[in-house]
Amino acid sequence: MQKRRQSVTFGDTGNSITLKESSEESSPLQMVPKLPQVSSSSTLLTIPEESHNHKNLENNSITINKPDVTHHETSGSRRGSHLLPSLPSFHKLFAFKHDGNHRPSDASAYYTDRKNKEPAAIEARRKNRRNANDALSTALSALYAKFIVILGISLPLTQILSHRLSSVFYQLFYLFLYVGSCCFVGFVYFSRIRMKSRIPIESGANSKTHERFGSFYLRVGAMAFGIGVMVYSGLEFGQYFETKSDSNCDSIFVALIPGMRMILTLTQMQFIFLNTSDFDMGNHKVISRFGLMHLVATNICEWLFILVEETKHEIHHITLHKMENVTDLPHSNEGCGRTKIMGRLVQDVSPFLYPCTIEYSLICAVILYEMWKKVKSLPDIERTRRDSMKPVEVRPKGIVLSVDCSHSHRGIFAGVIIFVLTIISMIMYFVLYDMPGYEADAIQEVSICELIIYIITIAAIGLAMYSMRDVKYYLKLTGHHSSKANLDCTLLVVAQFGAYIYSIFSIIGNYFAIEDEIYGGRVGFVTELMGIFQTSLQTLFILNSSWRRCRGATQKRKKPGRETVTFLLIVNMCMWLINTLIKGRAQFRPKHFDYFGVWAWTIIVHVSMPLSIFYRFHASICFFEIWKNTYKNNN
Repeated sequence: MQKRRQSVTFGDTGNSITLKESSEESSPLQMVPKLPQVSSSSTLLTIPEESHNHKNLENNSITINKPDVTHHETSGSRRGSHLLPSLPSFHKLFAFKHDGNHRPSDASAYYTDRKNKEPAAIEARRKNRRNANDALSTALSALYAKFIVILGISLPLTQILSHRLSSVFYQLFYLFLYVGSCCFVGFVYFSRIRMKSRIPIESGANSKTHERFGSFYLRVGAMAFGIGVMVYSGLEFGQYFETKSDSNCDSIFVALIPGMRMILTLTQMQFIFLNTSDFDMGNHKVISRFGLMHLVATNICEWLFILVEETKHEIHHITLHKMENVTDLPHSNEGCGRTKIMGRLVQDVSPFLYPCTIEYSLICAVILYEMWKKVKSLPDIERTRRDSMKPVEVRPKGIVLSVDCSHSHRGIFAGVIIFVLTIISMIMYFVLYDMPGYEADAIQEVSICELIIYIITIAAIGLAMYSMRDVKYYLKLTGHHSSKANLDCTLLVVAQFGAYIYSIFSIIGNYFAIEDEIYGGRVGFVTELMGIFQTSLQTLFILNSSWRRCRGATQKRKKPGRETVTFLLIVNMCMWLINTLIKGRAQFRPKHFDYFGVWAWTIIVHVSMPLSIFYRFHASICFFEIWKNTYKNNN
């Protein structure tokens, strides 16, 4: 039986496939078409069904063009030619997949899509579980810190108010905090060293500028306060060598707690000052989150511990030397306390050093909290890996300071005048306070000095607001400036609570003094009232001006408001000195003991005044950041 059949030859290097008719003898069994065996890398061919007659065939052949192929091949030119069925049913029998530009048949598409979708679905499910675990570890670490802080409040207070709880309980608790914090900081440094040994840092395309948490001057302040903490802890450590001869006071915790505090302060101070995103905590996210929250809780508990201890010691000191008949005191055990040479030295310098502990703990807690929020999640790690392949500008290592002092000289001159007057006022206070009968005059003199400074600064803030009204305000800053501005504003608002608490209770006490016609009551009342107004106005100005930047040649040349900002920076340092050296003592308002009680007024001062001291210090830092960033020529 004679029948003309079509044959096709597939070529890998040709740009077409030729289908030719051929005459050959075929048996009835050979009339059944056979499926060709084609590899998966063949080209997709789809021949539309035509009529059964082949009138359009020229020279008894059909040519099917292939994409991305350069030349023709005819029948028999390649090994592996296959017989094809008749042309009308050709498209129903097979279709070949090439590069996704053509649609495969339903069966092949089903199996192919199923094979491709299964790994993608598994990966998506795995990624979803990781994201959920990240959120769970974040919540658990925050809950852990909250529990630690509650214990840090409960144990020292219970030890003071109750006769039955031994001091060993809360001393072991603080020892656990110190040891755990030191272990975590050591773990971070060890992980960093191991990562650098495995992946050497290359200069050039992979170099990048790492983000730092907190401004440079805030971290310098943390170092300065950290030095004060180490001096304070060193003096307490020295008490052990005086008390160990007494069998009732021979406790290793007297030396162990201050010693561990010194070690933690030193290691944490370096960790805070050198903190960068170079500490890749994404590889140990759970440990990093819990470790950072442990550090945050340790700093808060350290704040509370020093607060309780100093309040207890000052109450005892006031009771012994000023008010022997006071009976509304909590239970306190001073038998092993500050009774000898080192103890008296600690008692004399503690009003100046213990605020350093509180301010240092506050700065560290806020910076560590910012680091905890930036622990890399799964999308952040992938984004970092993509960004690491991009070439970036290589900057020299180290800190480069460039300061433009234009339009600042008059502000510096006016600030120096206020600074000199403040020093004179402080000297007069210390001289008069040591003279019998002149204590009230000394307090009155300092209150008048404060009142004058508050009035001048209120006028200066109003002038600065008016001068900077046209400086462009940005709803959102980009880069590291945004994170630093947010951190500074957060610290300022937190510290403002202390200034408010002290001023409000002082206003209440001075109101009672006015009713009793006590000397200095009216001046103290007006001074604290103006202090609240000045603090509120200054905070609003800082929160608003931190997001302003000079735009245009005129503003960059004139720098509106910079003289006033310079003046406010220096004046806040003057108020910081007054709060630290004079108002930090509860005896500065002696009549308040009669209105609130020794215990209550001492606690109020020790809770609020360290925050008020830090508010003045941090306000100076914020004014410097405004002075530097708002008036930059390259904004």
